[in-house]
Amino acid sequence: MEIKIRRRWTTYVPVLALAALVLTWGRDLPPPLVVLVALFLGGAVLAAVHHAEVVAHKVGEPYGSLVLAVAVTIIEVALIVTLMISGGDKTQSLARDTVFAAVMITCNGLLGLSLLVGALRRHVAVFNPEGTGGAFATVATIAALSLVLPTFTTSRPGPQFSPAQLGFAAVASLALYALFVTVQTRRHRDYFLPITTAGQVIDEEDHLDPPSGRNARTSLGMLMVALVAVVGLAKGVSPAIESAVDSAGLPQAVVGVAIALLVLLPETIAAVRAAARDRIQTSLNLALGSAMASIGLTIPAIAVAMIWLPGPLLLGLGGTQMVLLALTVVVGTLTVVPGRANVLQGGVHLALLAAFLFLAASP
Repeated sequence: MEIKIRRRWTTYVPVLALAALVLTWGRDLPPPLVVLVALFLGGAVLAAVHHAEVVAHKVGEPYGSLVLAVAVTIIEVALIVTLMISGGDKTQSLARDTVFAAVMITCNGLLGLSLLVGALRRHVAVFNPEGTGGAFATVATIAALSLVLPTFTTSRPGPQFSPAQLGFAAVASLALYALFVTVQTRRHRDYFLPITTAGQVIDEEDHLDPPSGRNARTSLGMLMVALVAVVGLAKGVSPAIESAVDSAGLPQAVVGVAIALLVLLPETIAAVRAAARDRIQTSLNLALGSAMASIGLTIPAIAVAMIWLPGPLLLGLGGTQMVLLALTVVVGTLTVVPGRANVLQGGVHLALLAAFLFLAASP
């Protein structure tokens, strides 16, 4: 009975959230409607997590993590482009702020929380250093090419690429992401499978029978509906977020942080649930895969969108942001190399996330 009830609400809520999106799209929402939209947004997030877990169980790891990461990122790109079209000059740095926030949230928040939950459960969180290390190295490389280099190039004034440089960064990011997906899903798939504390690879979920093909296809469709609703409703409440940011006297970069937090909610919940089931590798696949997709797909999409988008595209990070990114890379490397972590490593990454959030609000 409980399973049937869960299936019903996870089917109805995304449809209702999508209906709410259609009814509120392009309208100025009064505070009561903002609260109602936020409730639909939360319900769509929880439904997306459920359907993502069904799909992941059907296709197995690491494909399940890849499905959720790519789906969320594609819709994140659509949200960024939509806001940049309608936002004017103040959105010139929105892509940079959102992508950097996504990297910090995934590489410190999701990764740290997953390690902390796993270590609290098993005393030591165990994962595959070959797969995790390769993923982390790819994230660091794409982040440096796309977010650090624009601060130091001289072809254009300010922290921005010339068209040729932006094209190179887009092609390099997309190529590295495609290479990673090939390695993750074909040549070295075993590097990304969950392992037990004894080092035994877990190729399949052993506590539930896999869903039928029909149920998996239904969940995939409902996952798309839920994610569209999540990002669309997030755009609907974004004016309220921007007004709150302006009223509080906070920097515009906080808007990008808020967007990233909203969009990454489904992956955060899914990663924590996987860690609680002692599937740390699945959690790290979600965290690093999301970071990589966020850069590797967003930068090429924004590069294409700049053909018709007015104004410059500010991509280069500031000094404080580069320090936080460098510290994340160093700490993350030390975390993933051993293939084992305890609560200390999880706490360090969460401290870095807290520092990022604090300095975003108080630079």
